[in-house]
Amino acid sequence: MQNLWAPWRMDYILGDRPSGCIFCSKGNGESDEERLIVYRGQRSMVMMNRFPYNNGHLLVAPWKHTPTLDGLNDDELLNLIQTVRGSLAVLRETMSPDGFNVGLNLGTVAGAGVEAHVHFHIVPRWNGDTNFMTVFSEVRVVPEHLTQTYKKLLPYFAKERLNEIS
Repeated sequence: MQNLWAPWRMDYILGDRPSGCIFCSKGNGESDEERLIVYRGQRSMVMMNRFPYNNGHLLVAPWKHTPTLDGLNDDELLNLIQTVRGSLAVLRETMSPDGFNVGLNLGTVAGAGVEAHVHFHIVPRWNGDTNFMTVFSEVRVVPEHLTQTYKKLLPYFAKERLNEIS
């Protein structure tokens, strides 16, 4: 029998939930690296999901704290979608996925983990990235450590670079 080690999951399972909103600009005094923020724009931000479904799982959120898209004005909404588009381009260039799942969960019943602050999920997908672990054990295998993925993506999310591709 082989063991699958994913010790970082225990932080999610047993750990304290952060107070305050993970998407708001201050972030409990943690650095961008600690928060896994790869991009800070004027109206929106991109952070890596600390508990990803797949390598490169990103969260894209407006800085404005609102639970719905209706809470954003036209400029904020346009910027949010442009940041999603730019994030997809960065992931295409750096990770070469075969496709993406892109979406948002509005409300707890829809699966929103942070219901009070609207955010998009971008999950890169590769042919064959699901296997027996997901089917039989409800476990996902994420083959690259979060800090390695962070270091890979960060240079591509420089503000000028993101604006070039969005």
